[in-house]
Amino acid sequence: MSFVLHRLRKRIWTGLGLTADWALFIGIVLIGGFGSSWYMVEAGSLLTTVRVGPWTTWTAAARSDADPYTRAHYARLGVLPLSAEYAQTYIARTDSDGRSLHSSCDYEIEGHEIPTHWWSMTVFDAKGRLIQNVAERYTFTSDTIALEPDGTFIATLARDARPGNWLPVGGAGRLAIAFNVVDLGIRAVAREGEIEELLPVIKRKKC
Repeated sequence: MSFVLHRLRKRIWTGLGLTADWALFIGIVLIGGFGSSWYMVEAGSLLTTVRVGPWTTWTAAARSDADPYTRAHYARLGVLPLSAEYAQTYIARTDSDGRSLHSSCDYEIEGHEIPTHWWSMTVFDAKGRLIQNVAERYTFTSDTIALEPDGTFIATLARDARPGNWLPVGGAGRLAIAFNVVDLGIRAVAREGEIEELLPVIKRKKC
């Protein structure tokens, strides 16, 4: 009798071990699958995004042939992007040295005019909301920003008012900058990499 009970216990423990192994395997597969899918939707990959310094753009945004990850990315954000066939939206959440943007710091954004494109630059909080301020300043465009004689500009992100091109950040916490570039159709074909070469540099000045 004791021999039978011993064999029964052994089989039970063996079964429990196999069940635990399968449960662990399935858990790893599910976590890995969901994790990789979340990353592809949230951050993109070399197939869906282009990264230039601190800037990231989704190359198939709002196109009829957009891949599922690009569609899911914008559906999750709840925004309607401009079509990548004639416009690109570049997002920066870090400065050019890779440090997260935060409203407790002051930044200078150095850029150039882009004669063949219209552009806008807007600062948001971490949830993608405009930052409310008494000055009611939310964005600069290629039409409204003050340029230097050589076609360059410097925009300042800071809590307190600054002379020149200043965008208030208040106490928003983490920040994101959107740089929208729209093709004016001056030329039939833009030179490859032309816009990427002229994307602004984001410098942290002090915290």
